[in-house]
Amino acid sequence: MRQKIGTAPLGAVMLFSPGCLKVPPYQRPSAPVPQNFKEPPPTGWKEAQPGDGVLRGKWWEIFGDPALNALEEQVSISNQNVLQAEAQFRQAKAAVRVARAALSPLVTGSPSVTGSLASARLSSSATPHPTGTYDIPVSASYTYDVWGSIHRGIAASANTAQSLAALLENARLLYQSELAQDYFQLHGLDGDAALLGQAAQSYEEYLVLTRNRFAGGVASDSDVAQAETQLYTTQAQLTDVAVQRAQLEHAIAILIGKPPAEFSIERAPIHVLPPEIPMGLPSALLERRPDIAEAERQAAAANEQIGIAKAAFYPALTFAASAGVQSTSFLNWITWPARFWTIGPQLAQILFDAGKRTAQVAQAQAGYDATAAAYRQTVLTAFQQVEDNLAALRVLADEASVLAQAVKSAERSVTVSTAQYKGGTASYLQVITVQTIALQDERSAVDLQTRRMTASVLLIEALGGGWEASSLPTVQDVSLK
Repeated sequence: MRQKIGTAPLGAVMLFSPGCLKVPPYQRPSAPVPQNFKEPPPTGWKEAQPGDGVLRGKWWEIFGDPALNALEEQVSISNQNVLQAEAQFRQAKAAVRVARAALSPLVTGSPSVTGSLASARLSSSATPHPTGTYDIPVSASYTYDVWGSIHRGIAASANTAQSLAALLENARLLYQSELAQDYFQLHGLDGDAALLGQAAQSYEEYLVLTRNRFAGGVASDSDVAQAETQLYTTQAQLTDVAVQRAQLEHAIAILIGKPPAEFSIERAPIHVLPPEIPMGLPSALLERRPDIAEAERQAAAANEQIGIAKAAFYPALTFAASAGVQSTSFLNWITWPARFWTIGPQLAQILFDAGKRTAQVAQAQAGYDATAAAYRQTVLTAFQQVEDNLAALRVLADEASVLAQAVKSAERSVTVSTAQYKGGTASYLQVITVQTIALQDERSAVDLQTRRMTASVLLIEALGGGWEASSLPTVQDVSLK
C-alpha cells in the first residue's frame, strides 16, 4: 500500500513531459548598430581601430586636473544616490538567495504542551482529572521543480540583480559626469568673472577720464552718464555671475555628499583644451554602456517570466512528511512508543481559473516585448548621444578658431577708438560700442571653452566612461552573500 501511495502521483506526473513546456531560449533583443559613426571626430583625433579606442580606469584623469580627480573619487563613497543604488543592488542579491531557497526542503517544528480538564457532566469519571498533552512534531515539505519554474524564478532574480548592478554603475557614471560638468561650468564662470572684473576696472578708469574731460569742458554730461551706465551694468553682471558660481559650488558639494557650508572651490579660469577621447567602434558601445547592460538584463529577466507563467498550466508535485513524539505523560514523552509519522506526495493541478493563466502568459509576453523595446530605445539613444557630442566638439572647435580672430579684431578696435576719443576725433559712444563688442566676444570665447569641456565630458559619458559589460557580476556572484 505504501508503494502505491508513493508511486501513483509520480506516474501521473510522468504522463507529462518537461518537453511539453515550450519556452524559446533567451536571445539578446536585436538592435540597429551602424558600422561607423556619422559624425567625424574633431581635427587631429585618430580614427577608430578594432581593439583600440577604449577608455580605461578613471576616465576623469584624462583632463589632467588634480582637483577634479580628488572630487570624483568622493562620488562613489559619499554620494547618497549612488549609495541608494548600491543598497538596491544588495537587496536584489538577497532576493536571489530567497528564490534559491525554494530548491531545498522546508522544515518546521512546533513543539507544544497543552492541558485540559473534561466537564464533570460529560466525563465517565465522577471526579475528572486534568490531563496534559506533550507534542514535538517536525514537518518537512519539498516541491519538486518538474517544469523548471523555480529555476526560472532564480534566473529571473539573478538577471534582475545583474541589471541593478549595471544600474549602480550607470548611477556612478551619471553623477561623476554631472560633477565634471558642474566643475567646468564653475571654472568657466571664473573666467567670466575675471573678464568682467578687468572690464569693470577699465570702465572705472574711463569714468574718471570722462569726468575730468567734462570738468574741463571737453566732454558732455551725456558722456559721463554713458560711462556710469557701462560701469554699473558690468558690476551687476559680475554679481550675477557670483550667484551662478555659488549655486554650482553648492551642487558639487551635494554630489560628493557634503553640506555646502563645509565646501568651497578655489577660483581658477579654464586654460586647457578638450582632450582627445578614444572612440572605438559603434558595435563596442553595446558592451560599454551600463544603461544598455541594465536594459538587456531586464529583458532577460522578463523572458524568464514567460516560462514561469507557462509552467502554471502543469501540475505541481510536493512531497510532505511529518514525524515526532506525542504523549499524555511527561515521563513517557520521549520514548519509542510515543512516536508518530506521516509521509506522502501530493499532486496539485488547477482545473478551472477562468482564463487567468492564459492572461498571465500574455501579460508576461507583453512585459518581455516592452523590455525589448526599451532595450532598443536605449541603444538608439546611446548612438544619438555619441553623435550629438561628436558634432558639438567638431563644430565648437571650428567656432573657437573663428571667435579667436573676432576677439583680436575687437581688442584692436578698442585700442584705436580709445586713442581717437582721447584725441578728440571720436565720440564716447563709439568707445562704449567697441568696448561692449569686445567684452561680448571675450565672454563668448570663455563660454565656448566651457561648452567644449562639458561636451567632452558628455561624450565620455555617452561612450560608457570606460565601463565594460564583462565587469558585471556573474550569476554565482549575485547568489553569494
